This record gives sequence, structure tokens and C-alpha cells, in this order.
Amino acid sequence: MARSVMVTGGAGFIGANFVYHWVEVYPEDTVVVLDALTYAGNRLSLKTLEQAECIHFVMGDICDADLVARVLADHDIDTIVHFAAESHVDRSITEPDAFIRNNLEGTHTLLAAARGAWLSGSGREHRFHHVSTDEVYGSLAPDDPAFTETTRYKPNSPYSASKAGSDHLVRAYQHTYGLQVTTSNCSNNYGPYHFPEKLIPLCLTRILDGGVIPVYGDGTNIRDWLYVEDHARGIARILEVGMPGEVYNIGGHNEWANLDIVNLLCRVMDARFASNSALVTRFPNAPQARGERSESLIEFVADRAGHDWRYAIDASKIEQTLGFVPNETLETGLAKTVDWYLSNEEWWRPLLERAATAR
Repeated sequence: MARSVMVTGGAGFIGANFVYHWVEVYPEDTVVVLDALTYAGNRLSLKTLEQAECIHFVMGDICDADLVARVLADHDIDTIVHFAAESHVDRSITEPDAFIRNNLEGTHTLLAAARGAWLSGSGREHRFHHVSTDEVYGSLAPDDPAFTETTRYKPNSPYSASKAGSDHLVRAYQHTYGLQVTTSNCSNNYGPYHFPEKLIPLCLTRILDGGVIPVYGDGTNIRDWLYVEDHARGIARILEVGMPGEVYNIGGHNEWANLDIVNLLCRVMDARFASNSALVTRFPNAPQARGERSESLIEFVADRAGHDWRYAIDASKIEQTLGFVPNETLETGLAKTVDWYLSNEEWWRPLLERAATAR
């Protein structure tokens, strides 16, 4: 039976990739994207889907209770996939209020609207899927085991604290009211449509424009990386066969130190320039245009406040119970990411220009 799915934050990085995946796999479903189009939301990320009859875009704030209730009713929504969140740790340190509002109040607004729409005696099948992060678990020491779904929460930034609070709200609505919910906690994502303030697209675009590649501290902080299409596949699998009330960690089995990630990206970019001479013409400020390598742009900068040292996801639960495993290694996923950015300058260039104007 066809579903009617509302994707909050569907014009953002992970949300847009999920929308593309869902439409490809379930073309008979209706998909409603609810997005406020703040700095990280980009309508152009959904451009190739705009003519699809199954896609509806609503510009709006998840904290607007009347709007959320109206969208649920107007489109007869039976499934919510909740991506919308403030997610940049550095911004949460300097501007924490927005994170509390959007991540906590916004999630509660959606839960309350879902309760009103779905638990009013109709008994209809429904699902509220909440997308969270591994950062709610805190930081790991070098020899600590990877995060599992039962790891104690220990958030260390306003961002991760706000996400931890939203996770607890989702669980409470299931336990108290019987709302059919699932939650996924993912490791660091990368891939197409990634806003260029984050590590991989930041470094990639800096190489193309000959800018400094900033590396916090000594670059030894470790992250577990997940290609965004694999994340979309994992969430879809949870919606397909996951058990209501359950939490699933989605990880890529790719623990890398930040400096190693940057060096790998530099090597991939050097290889692309070596194999395609036209890139020097397109990007005359890149180091390759003056006979240098990408790594010449690396600059170590002061570490950020409260910088967690290591994240690592134990994804054995989703693998063993739902049969989901990621398709991409970091090497294969990073190669796809580089090729996407080289082919889609018209998407990321305006974002850089907008950021420069804002400064």
C-alpha cells in the first residue's frame, strides 16, 4: 500500500539524499518535504525532483504547530522521517539558542502533532522515525569499545545535548502514548549535497579554490564515516522492517583520524588533476595549477572548545536483525563524493559566495 511520507529537513544534506533514495525505491509513495530553508537547506538540492507529481515542497518551520498539523492533515501523512536539526557543533558553541529551539522544541512540536493525528482513535498504521547522531554518546578513549544502542548518553556540546534531549522525547512519546517510533544514531556522513562548512566538502572546495585547509589541533581526532547513500538505505530498511520502539545505530565501519581523511582527500584530488588537464583551466587557483600538491594547503589551527576525541559506531544490531550493511568503504565513497563536487560546481559555488557575502 502506498504511503504518504513527510520528510522534515528534506532540502538539507542527508534529508535530500534520503528523498532521492525513497522516490527511486518507492515511486508510488507521496513525499512531502517540510523545510525552513535556513542556511543549510537548499531547494536546489531537490531540483531534479521538482517536476515529479509525487513530491510536494512546503517551506516552513517545524516549530510552527499549526503548520505541522495542517500538513499532516492535508496530505494524510502516515510516516514522518525527521531530519530537520541544527547540526554544526561550532555554531552550537557560539549560538546555542537556535539548537535548543529547533532540535528540542521542533521535535516536540512534531511529536505532539503526530500524536494528535495518529492516536485519535483511528488506529491507523503509522511511523515516526527520528534521525539522531553518535555524538549523543559522548567521546571515546583509544581502547574503548564502539558505541552500542545501550551506551550511556554523555553529550559534550550544546548540539549533542539538544539531540540527546530530542531522543529522550521520542522515546517518551512511545512509552507514554504508544506512538510508533524508531530512532537511528548515525556516524559522520559525507557525500553529495553536503554543505561546504563540514570537513570533507570544506577541504574539497578549499583545494579547488586554493584556500587554507584547516585541521583542528594535531588532527588525531577520530570519526567513523558513513557514505550518505548508505545512511539513506539504512533508514529505509528501518522503516521497512524495523521494530517500533527500537533504536538502531548506523555506521560505516570507517574509523579515520581527521588528518588521515584530509590527506586521503588530497591524494584523490591530486589524482583527478593529474588525469584531467581541464581541471587546471576550470580551477586556476588550485595548487595543481602552480605545480604544487593539495597537501600544501594544510594548516593546523587551534582546537575547538570541548572537541570530542573519538566516535565509533557498533552497527551489529542493524546488521544482524535487519540485514543492513553499508555498500561503500571510505575510499569508494570519497571517490564518488569528489566526482560529484567536480561535476556540480553550480550547486556549491553559490553557497560559498553567499557565505562570503554574509561575512
